[in-house]
Amino acid sequence: MSRLALTLACWDYDRTRALMDGAVRPEGIDLTFVPLMMPESAFRMLRFGDFDASEMSLSWYCRTLFAEPRPFVAIPVFPSRMFRHSSIYVNSKSGIRDPSDLRGKRVGCPEYQMTAAVWIKGTLADYFDVPVDSVSYFTGGLEQPGRQETPLSVNGDISVTPIGSDRTLSEMLDRGDIDALYTAHTPSCFSRDATHIVRLFEDYRSVEHEYFRQTQIFPIMHTVVIDAKLFDAHPWVAQSLTKAFEQAKALAYRDLSETTALKVMLPWLIAEAEETRAALGEDYWPYGLDANRATLETFLRYSYEQQLIPRIPAPEELFAPATLETAKI
Repeated sequence: MSRLALTLACWDYDRTRALMDGAVRPEGIDLTFVPLMMPESAFRMLRFGDFDASEMSLSWYCRTLFAEPRPFVAIPVFPSRMFRHSSIYVNSKSGIRDPSDLRGKRVGCPEYQMTAAVWIKGTLADYFDVPVDSVSYFTGGLEQPGRQETPLSVNGDISVTPIGSDRTLSEMLDRGDIDALYTAHTPSCFSRDATHIVRLFEDYRSVEHEYFRQTQIFPIMHTVVIDAKLFDAHPWVAQSLTKAFEQAKALAYRDLSETTALKVMLPWLIAEAEETRAALGEDYWPYGLDANRATLETFLRYSYEQQLIPRIPAPEELFAPATLETAKI
């Protein structure tokens, strides 16, 4: 039986490496794994349709749900998750000492709609009394000038201003031209010996532990999408890829628990893995709809409240129907 040739663009995470090196082969698929870091994979998928399937920003994907025709169908696989309390940086000269001090301030973010920023804005609004419209947003390149926001429309209650083609957000935070910065990438002004650039939550690990204890949410950053035309022609591909991602993740879990020799260059890897399972559960990086319903509902609500989508869809609308009740591997 011939196998379907399929290209998948995704970063070489521990949880996807078995797909890249062929240790896991999706049923019926001859897979070409293209190891690309985000956002290149998603940008090329969105703009040029370079791949049959691709890792995709959750926020970018949710906005495509309302396009006609719909360009992609996702599977409930989430290669990137991250708590984002650590991703808020402030200029200490701005007078920001706790989250409530952000109100009325100038806040940079590379894109207003980027997934990390959606989670940060929503979390600050829900748990720290910083409404989304209580700050002014400035968008543009973090380190390289000229980055442009993907077109969006928000009403007058929310202020979003491009910084222009000759400046960067990192430089503006360093100089005090913005007061804070929401960013997935660590800004260079923080990496240098600039003591006036600090994280809003210095002990972010404790804050994130408490956030999970209260919410049971481990924020999803990325999902995996399939070209809609390919899916229409071969709907079985969604289930085959979902199962393969589950199998690859299981191998990554196994490596984190290997005590004969450390497979990751962290001296206390075993202790870290044990602590993580104790705090977040055995399958702390779950795929599938049921285990992620509350997380997805929260993100979709945030996207709507931030005027990124016209209505709040049900989580089921995001994914290929056959993947909604995927059996455990």
